[in-house]
Amino acid sequence: MKAAYFIDGRVEVGSMPDPTPGKGQVLVRTHSCGMCASDSHFLTSGKHVIELCKKHGGPYAALDFSKAFVPGHEFVGEILDYGPGSRKPLRVGSKVTSMPLMLKDGGHAVIGYDNHCPGGFGEYMLLDENLMIEVPAELDDDIAAMTEPLAVGLEHARRGAPTKDDVALVLGCGAIGLGVIAGLKLMGIGPIVAADFHESRRLLALDAGADIVIDPKAQSAYEPLPDLGQRQVNLVYECVGLPGLLQNIIQSVAFGARIVMGGYCMEPDQFLIFAAQNKRLTVHFAGGEEPQDMALALQSICDGRVDVSKWVGARIGLNGVGKALSELSGPAAPVRTVVDPRSQ
Repeated sequence: MKAAYFIDGRVEVGSMPDPTPGKGQVLVRTHSCGMCASDSHFLTSGKHVIELCKKHGGPYAALDFSKAFVPGHEFVGEILDYGPGSRKPLRVGSKVTSMPLMLKDGGHAVIGYDNHCPGGFGEYMLLDENLMIEVPAELDDDIAAMTEPLAVGLEHARRGAPTKDDVALVLGCGAIGLGVIAGLKLMGIGPIVAADFHESRRLLALDAGADIVIDPKAQSAYEPLPDLGQRQVNLVYECVGLPGLLQNIIQSVAFGARIVMGGYCMEPDQFLIFAAQNKRLTVHFAGGEEPQDMALALQSICDGRVDVSKWVGARIGLNGVGKALSELSGPAAPVRTVVDPRSQ
């Protein structure tokens, strides 16, 4: 198969072996795959991530960074075949997406970050038949590929156990932050405050359902807000992933606040326990999506409760992957570039 793959910190485009499904596995032709910031981070910092997983536990410990692997974990594709002895819950030809996990040997591999489970930057993938969900045939492929990033935001949103008495603050309005806003709206939570340095992302936050957007350079999101009758935020969702941000939140929030850490920070960080204790703060650490989040994400996209159309930027072929990854962190970058591995 044709694929854009990572090897030793480089992006290459070429041929990779076609994957062969085993029992319980599904061979899928990829239609569209979103490009996540974690793909860019892994390209430059993958060795460090693997070392952290080996030392502290994590799903990437078995990945050999010096050997080719095909990234891409926000995907939609078409079922081509099943492995021998599989249940075959959906017919061949069905359009599907999935959590990017393959269950095996009592554990799991992360699709796209495993030398034997290629992701959506390749023409073909293997999925776990117990985790895939059917996508309506009429749903646009690029829109369907936004199911997974939306699901991550929904998981983060519920991790904070929000109530109707909360005033929520979302820090960082990339795809995950937008998913958190969407998740809070689905639960009837409001008002929602969103903060981001980039105007384009603040506008996307308003489209996603934020009631107030703030430029952190110009205004503190933690002070009493006149537009909310001087109420203060008491539930903060961190969707950035930079060292020092947790301590900044701790020293800025009011007494009794709750904090959900969703940003993927791979560097050691410090915070002053004394300050958090005195304010009686609660800190939650959010992870990836669960099956219930994928189901809700897809359903809410299909029934129009969540509009992810503005998340989708350029559509590129495999030869454009390297350049797009290098531009991914820029302020003008779309929320998601989508890769069509059927196109060079």
